[in-house]
This record gives sequence, structure tokens and C-alpha cells, in this order.
Amino acid sequence: MDKPKIARVLIVAGSDSGGGAGIQADIKTCAAFGVYSATAITAITAQNTVDVQRVEALPADLVADQMRSILSDIGADVIKIGMLANGAIIDAVAQVIAEQGEDIPIVLDPVLVSTSGNALLEPEAIASLKDNLLPMADLVTPNSIEAAILTGVEVKDVDGMIKAGEALLEMGAYGALIKGGHLEGKSILDVLVTPEGNQMMSAPRIYSRHTHGTGCTLASAMAALLAQGMPVEQAVQEAREFIFEAIRTAPKLGKGNGPLNHGLAAGMDVDVQKSDGKPNPFAALKDLKT
Repeated sequence: MDKPKIARVLIVAGSDSGGGAGIQADIKTCAAFGVYSATAITAITAQNTVDVQRVEALPADLVADQMRSILSDIGADVIKIGMLANGAIIDAVAQVIAEQGEDIPIVLDPVLVSTSGNALLEPEAIASLKDNLLPMADLVTPNSIEAAILTGVEVKDVDGMIKAGEALLEMGAYGALIKGGHLEGKSILDVLVTPEGNQMMSAPRIYSRHTHGTGCTLASAMAALLAQGMPVEQAVQEAREFIFEAIRTAPKLGKGNGPLNHGLAAGMDVDVQKSDGKPNPFAALKDLKT
């Protein structure tokens, strides 16, 4: 078999008919970074920028067969996991990874609640995710709400974010990026927790309703960069810059939470500029090690 000439990401997630999140956002994000994406679709949703109208989970064995089909032929450098719909799918995904993907890095975006506030995973399925899939994750990327649900830790400030991240590592994940976008403040603080230490990253908050699919896009950007061999800390930083610019240049579609601009040719040398022409705000930030 010839050696692949392009980095590969296998995306396991649901379909978003509005194109702002899920498989659609993941594919577009990987393409922006020059990475090939294959997919295993877990659910079909009818949704737009305002609300999720319908969710139909696919049979768990069909999800597993999609994964096996890709891993036995095209292969993957990273597996990115998003919406899983139910416990049966979670168990099936975990089984395939144990059988065919044990040595492949896993980026797990625990999609528990939609942007519009709809619950996307039942309590028993969350328990299955915690027990069977979370311990396989090399990087888990919950927002503050999801981190609190997964760990039982109150996440209202930096201390809570760190404690939740540490709890996720104790649950088996190698690293955890706790996203602070749902917390109040003029800046957004994310905390990366790994065995090597904690890294806190801050960025100016962009006040926009066009933020649908931010979590999916960030996780896929990190997966794409990791697939290209970038170290975790650098991949997180580059992905955050991509998100900043994708929100700033959002196409302003729909009546509700609109999608980001996934069409950025960001690559590994992304140079984000604010709308007023000032330099990239990330460039002046110093990461705080603890």
C-alpha cells in the first residue's frame, strides 16, 4: 500500500442539515487545513439556525460498519468524534476503536447540548460515554456546561475549569481543553489540562449571534492539525486563531445562531487580523503555565 500523501481524519458525528455544525462543519474545516476527511455518520438531523426540529439516530451497527470500512482501507491519522446520539452508538464506536483504532489519536468533542439549548444525549448515554469512550480520548474538548455534566464539578471560573479538567484526566482522558465561551466576561478563557501542566489561553470575545458549530469546528481544526503532526499545545493555539477569524468573518446566514466562515484557507501559518487592521490579538498573549 502506498504511503498517504495527505493527512487523514475520520470524523464520527451527526449530520446538520443547516451546514453549520456536525459532519458538514467538520469536512469544511478539515478542507480549510488541507486535510482529507472521511466520515461515519451517527445521526441525521433536521435543523436550521433557530432550532433542531428532528433527530434520527442511525443503527449502531451501521455506524460501526462505516468506521470499519474506512479504517480497513483509507485509514486515519486522527479520529474526531462529535455527536453520538445514544448509548448503543457510543458502545459501538468504542468497540471499533478498541479493535481497529487503538493506536490512533482520538479527539472527543462531547456534544451534549445544541447551541439552541436542546439536549442531544440522554443521561444513560452520558454514563456510557464516561465509562467506555472518554478513557480512550487523547483530547476531550467540553465547554464549561459539558464539563460540569461530565465531572459533577461546578464550572463558573478558572478554578472550576482546572478542577474539571483534572477530573477528566482522572477519568482516563490524556488531555482536556475546557472551553470558557459560555462564561461571562469580555474575554474568553480556555484551559488546556494535560499531565505536563495547565495552559490558560485568553482571547477577546466577539459579540455575535453567528456562533453555531463553534465546538465542532474547533475540535475538527485541532484534529486536522494533530493529523499533520503538530504538537497538542500548538494545535490548540492554531485552532483557536482559526475560530476567532471564522467567527469574525461569519457569513451572517439565518435568523438565529448562524454558522461560521469555514472557507478560510488558514493552514498552519494562519495570520489572523482584526477588522480594524490591528495585529492578531493572540500574538501578544503569553500563556500562563501552572
